[in-house]
Amino acid sequence: MVTNTTSTGTTNASSTSQILSSLGAGSGIDYASLVGSLVDAQFAAKNQQLTAKSEALTAQISAASNLKSIIGQFASSLKSLTKGGTLVTQPSSSNANVVRAAALPFARLNGFSAQVEVRSVAQAQASASPVFADRTAAIGTGTLTLTLGTATNANGALTSFTANSGASPVNITINTSNNSLDGIAKAINAANAGVTANVVADGSGFRLALKGQTGATQAFQLTSQDAGLDQLAVDVGSPARIGTGAQDAEVVVDGLSFKRASNTISDLIAGVRLDLVSAAPGTTVSLGNTPPTSALRQAVLDFVDTYNQVIGQITEQTDPQNGALKADYAARDLKGGLGRLTQVPLWTSTTGGAPTTLAEIGVATNRDGTLTVKTDQLDSALRNNAQAVEAMFQDGATSTRGGLAAAFQALADRATSTVGGLGASQARYTASKVSLDKQQQKARDEAETMRTRLTRQFAGTDARVSAYRSAQNFLTQQIDAWNGGGR
Repeated sequence: MVTNTTSTGTTNASSTSQILSSLGAGSGIDYASLVGSLVDAQFAAKNQQLTAKSEALTAQISAASNLKSIIGQFASSLKSLTKGGTLVTQPSSSNANVVRAAALPFARLNGFSAQVEVRSVAQAQASASPVFADRTAAIGTGTLTLTLGTATNANGALTSFTANSGASPVNITINTSNNSLDGIAKAINAANAGVTANVVADGSGFRLALKGQTGATQAFQLTSQDAGLDQLAVDVGSPARIGTGAQDAEVVVDGLSFKRASNTISDLIAGVRLDLVSAAPGTTVSLGNTPPTSALRQAVLDFVDTYNQVIGQITEQTDPQNGALKADYAARDLKGGLGRLTQVPLWTSTTGGAPTTLAEIGVATNRDGTLTVKTDQLDSALRNNAQAVEAMFQDGATSTRGGLAAAFQALADRATSTVGGLGASQARYTASKVSLDKQQQKARDEAETMRTRLTRQFAGTDARVSAYRSAQNFLTQQIDAWNGGGR
């Protein structure tokens, strides 16, 4: 009996195990992980592909923007350098206390010289009224009339005045709102008639000080027929004191005498501005020129140094293996244009043999695209052809033979253009990135839809498994009861 009982128990246990297994009891299935794995398996390859494209486009947008920025900044810096005036031959003066000289824009002053004598400097008429005790007290009302012309003066007084032909006197109305010294000064200034007014204190009271513009025809006369205001008159016989009288500058250039109304003269020597400092009749001042050889040498070295930094970044971005812009036409075109820059004629020489390209003054292109300066060749060019090197750094307006800055600006404009340049590349990459973002969002939406569907399906499965387990528990109890009854 014992043997039979044991055999029956073993058979029943085996049956129970088979039933439990068929019902899936104790399977421990993690439906959430299962759904996630199924969704990932469905979309992993697509998401990986879209992510890789997105990262590549982001890198391309950044690289194109960066190259646009650095090439634009380089062009702007070159332009500022050539406009600064430090790379052009400057005129020199043997006596800067008498006359100074400066180069005008686009001037070519190599070989320039002149002999200058300053016989007189231009002056403006200056006058002062009698003393008033109170600058805010009323003086009178009516009209002040201001007229410009030529005048003579002696011993601090106006001795004659002739109005300029065709000139219209300016009438200045003085009423109770502006009839003090302060108010009258403001009214004269507001008239913008070529005379400025100030109220000055001289220790004994206040005076109305007037000053005209320089030049013999800029003398002034101030008159009034009204009581009180006539105290301010600047006229023949008036109490006004004349300081300096209006006069022209007289300057002799290479033996020829000229008169000008200003002490700043730009129309006597081509390309040169004269600044008259003081009169020195009988003293001849020699003007010459000083080539900026040191500044030009440093400019070439600085250009090459900056160029090498720029070309290094371009080379990195266009690297055939890892460059973000390895297939970008605009980036490759920019690199090619920079590579040809040393061979581009930068100015038009009127004499044979003068260097016109960077290569001819010692700027050589290396195999990796960077530049090297052959300093011996550069120094020789500066000694023997300083004018040619200076012309390469001229502030030219045209891209053809208009100087290095103009040539580089043309290259930068082409490179950053929104039609075929990096601007177009950046716009294209940005549009592709926007489209790709939409694809990624669509993939996320599809994955979420699949996740929801599978979750609902497995929720139903889970419910059925739960029902199976209830049935399993019932059967287990019955089997246990049967086995117990068998004992």
